[in-house]
Amino acid sequence: MTHLTTTEPETDERTSVTRGDPGSRRRGRRGRRALLAAGTIAAMAAAAGGLAWEHGNDPVAPPPPPPPQVAVSAPLRETVTTTTGFLGQFSAVDAVELRAQVGGTLTSIDFQDGQVVHKGDQLFTIDPRPYQIKLDQAVAQFQTAQAKETLAAAELWRAQQLKQTNFGSAETLDERAADQRSAQAAIDTARADVMDARLDLEFARVTAPFTGRMGAHLVSVGSLVSGSRGGTGPTTLLATINSLDPIHLDFDMSEADYIAWRRLHPAAAGQPDGEVRISLDGDGSYGRRGTLDFVDNALDRSSGTVHARATVPNPDLSITPGEFARLRLVTGKPAPALLVPASAVMPDQSDETVMTVARDGTVVPKQVQTGDLYRGLRIIRSGLQPTDRVIIDGLMRARPGAKVTPVAGAIEPDAASGSGAGERE
Repeated sequence: MTHLTTTEPETDERTSVTRGDPGSRRRGRRGRRALLAAGTIAAMAAAAGGLAWEHGNDPVAPPPPPPPQVAVSAPLRETVTTTTGFLGQFSAVDAVELRAQVGGTLTSIDFQDGQVVHKGDQLFTIDPRPYQIKLDQAVAQFQTAQAKETLAAAELWRAQQLKQTNFGSAETLDERAADQRSAQAAIDTARADVMDARLDLEFARVTAPFTGRMGAHLVSVGSLVSGSRGGTGPTTLLATINSLDPIHLDFDMSEADYIAWRRLHPAAAGQPDGEVRISLDGDGSYGRRGTLDFVDNALDRSSGTVHARATVPNPDLSITPGEFARLRLVTGKPAPALLVPASAVMPDQSDETVMTVARDGTVVPKQVQTGDLYRGLRIIRSGLQPTDRVIIDGLMRARPGAKVTPVAGAIEPDAASGSGAGERE
């Protein structure tokens, strides 16, 4: 007996499609793709919504800051006189080596090293006793000569009387006249010996030849010193003394400075003149005054400079020879000039620049040619107009081409710098 078996088609539980049906498999793949596309769209929509929410809750962006403020001012207009600066060194008008003019033992030193002494003050004493003895001897010789001259004069008178009464001869009269003249000559010689001995005694006391400052003593008490009034023999150097009032200030001018000064003072070719201003403490204050009194007659070929000298009053004796000082000498005529603070000039290799502000607030750099200093301000020779607004404060906040907010400022010269004179180093 034959049994018939019926086979049912297999079904996939995950897709609910009959495995054996190719059409069903294609429909399943399309379904999965649709689900994936829907999920992607949903995710993108969610992300877009989140971004939209975040952007909607951002704070409002702040406005840009205003342009920085800078102080500006038009250049100062002044009439200035050009002066040239030099470095000088003080020297004594009189500098003397004190040497013994008589020999002997040094018995006293009557000053302190470095002391200011006055003319006639006693400085050293050399044992005066030998010279006092010589003086006493000379005085005695002088008195003897006087006595002999008195006797000779009396004998001459008697011879004259005898000759008048014919009891004396002419020969005797001539002899008595010669004796009287010889006695008078002996008096003159003795008088000179007294003066010489007195001079030696005076030279045993060494005194200050003028008011000045003493150097250190070079010998000690008890030393045997040598002296010679005429300088023909060896002499002992005792000390040095320098005068202080007035005092010289020596300096050198370059050829260009000398020519500029000579053009300004043509009449000074024979006798220099002109005031110099002097700064001693280096703070820029030129409070002291002096007078140019010497310019050398030739330029030094090795240095190309000419030596000059000013005489400076020093009544308080505060200036010492050897000190350095800065001085200024007028080398130009008065002329109008534009002035800006020295800090407003920016050096750039071989050029110098001044920052200005245009009408629209734009920073505009201008190349300028500068001149001397005038009471702390720099003279502008070219490149700047009187109406330009120069940045005098806030340069660190100003860049070429950038916008700034100009605020009115003022340019003031430095009153402590002295008279209105352009200062050129």
